[in-house]
Amino acid sequence: MRLFFIVASIYTPAIIQATQCIDADLILHRGNIYTGQTDQSFIGSIASKGAKITYVGKVLSDAEIACSDAEVINLNGKYVFPGFIDAHGHLKGIGYRELTLNLQGISSLNETLQVVRSYISTKEEGEWVIGRGWIDKVWPEKRFPSRWDLDSFSPDNPVILERADGHAVVVNSVVLELAGIDKSTQDPQGGFIEKDQTGEPTGLLVDMAMNLIADLIPKLSRDNDKEAFLEGINRNVSLGWTQIHVPGGTFDDISILNEIKSENNLLQRVYFMVSDGEPADRLLENGPIIDPEHFLTVRAIKMYADGALGSRGAALLEKYSDYDGKGVFIFLEDETKPRLSKALIKGIQIGTHAIGDHGNRVVLDWYEEAFTQAKKNNELFISPRWRIEHSQNIKPEDQRRFVELSVIPSMQPSHAIGDLHFAVDRLGLERIDNAYAWRNLIDQGLIIAGGTDAPVEIGDPRIEFYAAVTRKDVDGYHGEGWNLHQRLSRLEALKMFTIWPAIASFEENIKGTIEVGKLADFSIFDQDLMSIPELAILESKNILTVVGGRVVYQD
Repeated sequence: MRLFFIVASIYTPAIIQATQCIDADLILHRGNIYTGQTDQSFIGSIASKGAKITYVGKVLSDAEIACSDAEVINLNGKYVFPGFIDAHGHLKGIGYRELTLNLQGISSLNETLQVVRSYISTKEEGEWVIGRGWIDKVWPEKRFPSRWDLDSFSPDNPVILERADGHAVVVNSVVLELAGIDKSTQDPQGGFIEKDQTGEPTGLLVDMAMNLIADLIPKLSRDNDKEAFLEGINRNVSLGWTQIHVPGGTFDDISILNEIKSENNLLQRVYFMVSDGEPADRLLENGPIIDPEHFLTVRAIKMYADGALGSRGAALLEKYSDYDGKGVFIFLEDETKPRLSKALIKGIQIGTHAIGDHGNRVVLDWYEEAFTQAKKNNELFISPRWRIEHSQNIKPEDQRRFVELSVIPSMQPSHAIGDLHFAVDRLGLERIDNAYAWRNLIDQGLIIAGGTDAPVEIGDPRIEFYAAVTRKDVDGYHGEGWNLHQRLSRLEALKMFTIWPAIASFEENIKGTIEVGKLADFSIFDQDLMSIPELAILESKNILTVVGGRVVYQD
């Protein structure tokens, strides 16, 4: 059953010589082309007809172009890469981040509270205030916000502020009262209510404890969701993303995306994972949805093993170094294992969120059990390419099991440069050796599907590429024990966002490299990401995004 993913270059560029007249709809002329198979580029031309590449090779002559009806874009030496793929991004959440109170990137608790105070002043009494994106990792206050912080300026408005990782919210006392949460309220399965030394809830609700207030929040409409999807799509293509793997959602989301596609506004490809629970059962009943145009494919289920490291919900084998607890498990064995077995029979991929070393171990245990049983029953016909989303903290013996089970680690480089400000506090120097272990996993023969986890992180391919090759934050900082030997080469970073996500979505034969016959998906930058100084990567700019031979963004 073992599937070997070869890390070295396994594709031979399909470069052909042009005929006298190029039959094409689009010609990218005089670009500096990286096919994605090597770290070398060449000055040449690319032509596409319909959605596919028909030519890639030497610079076409004026005569060869003059007789074509194609749109010709002279790139003047700009840098062409295979279309960048975000293997883990919450598309609707990206849109809502842009459309609501955005708290991302604020550098202190005090400033965050000032922004919220100012926003509330524009609202009517009793109106709900919902914000997203706060993150405490660089705050000088070194603590989470509390309901008492919010109560001073929100006595009459329910306030909910979601942490950037989506695994915790802080609410004010109005919300706690509406939900009936007090000293006596017990922690739910898979989550916890943070309480102070006297037993009073602080307002911080972690993981499944967020469900205690879910029914109170004003429901968003289908039109709201559609607007958020469109906002997320437009933002993504402006950054150079040609595809996104959406880790979790509903069939209502799929219906909206299909509607957007019918209106010719699905500007990037979507590989969709339905959420565990009812959507998963529906997909297991009906089987995968494969789009022949490769714009909206649904063949995976997103599960959650544990919470997040920052909010101390990630499941650890030993206690946190800065907290008297080991995190939480979210999924339930008696519900999860039957779905795993059915998924193997139906050819449906599983992608499970697991961050802590205990979370990753349990996921591997359950995957292995499902594989073994399916093989015994002759129900495992192909490698399922199951994934673990995040794969952040993994014991060495479990890193080897990824290889033995052909499990794909789906990882986000920006987590390593963001988490460096608190991960050592959470794990200690000994366990941090097993965290964000990109180099270890690749050296053992694995591929890594690279993503952003936006809106948890910014969602910018430049930041992800930079993080993968530097393992430093955007100011060039790295802390003690940050294991710079885990850095990747620039070619590995490129593959992390092109061919490897394509493999992780069963699409390596149609995308991920620039070759004749593959989909004409390209990300074009003004600077050479493969050679410029490290910090200059962050200053580069996406100038053209092409999806299926269609220009979907042009600066």
